[in-house]
Amino acid sequence: MTTQSAIRPKDKVRNRVVVLLHRLGLPVGPMQLLTVPGRKTGIPRTNPVAPLVIDGTTYICQAYPHSDWVKNARAAGHGTLTRGRHTRAVDLVEVPEQERGPLLREFPVQVPRGAGAFVRNGLVSAATPEAFAAAAPGIPMFRAVERAQAQR
Repeated sequence: MTTQSAIRPKDKVRNRVVVLLHRLGLPVGPMQLLTVPGRKTGIPRTNPVAPLVIDGTTYICQAYPHSDWVKNARAAGHGTLTRGRHTRAVDLVEVPEQERGPLLREFPVQVPRGAGAFVRNGLVSAATPEAFAAAAPGIPMFRAVERAQAQR
């Protein structure tokens, strides 16, 4: 198993542009920035994500195998989500595999352009709700719970 990211060079450039635009206060599509502390250094690491919102709950899933942000989120258990100039602190709770299928069915519906990354990376066979549900065990997914809510 490789520890290298499966992200393509052109996607790295796109991600940098998305991060820059958000930092300028100009959100892009459904994208938000997820910042989590590095698991080894503690240095904050920022990545664009396309969250799902289902029944008022925010979920974040990963299209790139072996992504460091997933490992960092598991280690830290918290981070921040930023859209434009609005930032909120969240606890990141990994969704158990058996609960992911019904939630992931929503991804190609809510984020059709983002579904292509899952297909391109071989995580799902097609950009359909059924394919996402079937691939649920192999797709890391987190529930983002507002820190103020989580501490009540």
